[in-house]
Amino acid sequence: MLLTIDVGNTHTVLGLFDGEDIVEHWRISTDARRTADELAVLLQGLMGMHPLLGDELGDGIDGIAICATVPSVLHELREVTRRYYGDVPAVLVEPGVKTGVPILTDNPKEVGADRIINAVAAVELYGGPAIVVDFGTATTFDAVSARGEYVGGVIAPGIEISVEALGVKGAQLRKIEVARPRSVIGKNTVEAMQAGIIYGFAGQVDGVVNRMTRELADDAEDVTVIATGGLAPMVLKESSVIDEHEPWLTLIGLRLVYERNVSRM
Repeated sequence: MLLTIDVGNTHTVLGLFDGEDIVEHWRISTDARRTADELAVLLQGLMGMHPLLGDELGDGIDGIAICATVPSVLHELREVTRRYYGDVPAVLVEPGVKTGVPILTDNPKEVGADRIINAVAAVELYGGPAIVVDFGTATTFDAVSARGEYVGGVIAPGIEISVEALGVKGAQLRKIEVARPRSVIGKNTVEAMQAGIIYGFAGQVDGVVNRMTRELADDAEDVTVIATGGLAPMVLKESSVIDEHEPWLTLIGLRLVYERNVSRM
């Protein structure tokens, strides 16, 4: 069994693979203050409940693949793999790790590991050219060429950031549940804010993707647009450009990168 861990700024997603199939997944909050020992206890609590794994930490785990956008958490997870999974091959995505995707940006080292991992999975599953829209703390748009190269992208404030900012900065506004309102024209403040978030972000996605598509390919029909991230389902039905929804795109990419590197270890 392969354990994959995707550490985002807000949430950490864990996936358990049996071959190419994801058989279990968990989502927890990302806390940069957690130590390696605390993370080990958390992992044991989650995986100890799974029938395919043993009672002891590490039982049934044959490999680990990790990517993180929070350096302090990556450091602690590195310690977890060393202390608690010492005999298990582990791949931590960082400079020097083989991904199979060339990075054609001004400074490849500054591109988030999760964005490269998403590109790896997009190329494997759908080929290029492709655009990955990841609805996380930030909404990111990543472009992959027809040759499978990562050519760059767009970063915009995410849905949750925008909702929080409205609640904090608006004197008569408050934090709301991100949900689809009854109509675009809100009949109350909450519905008006929900409409602004849902339809506003859908319009943003359509506008950005259409512009990226014109730079990426001569024919827009050649470009596959893939949505991923925890909040993607909120926008899917309102966007006209998204072709595929793959909630486990990053975890799949981690599995692929693990397979491409474990033979070299």
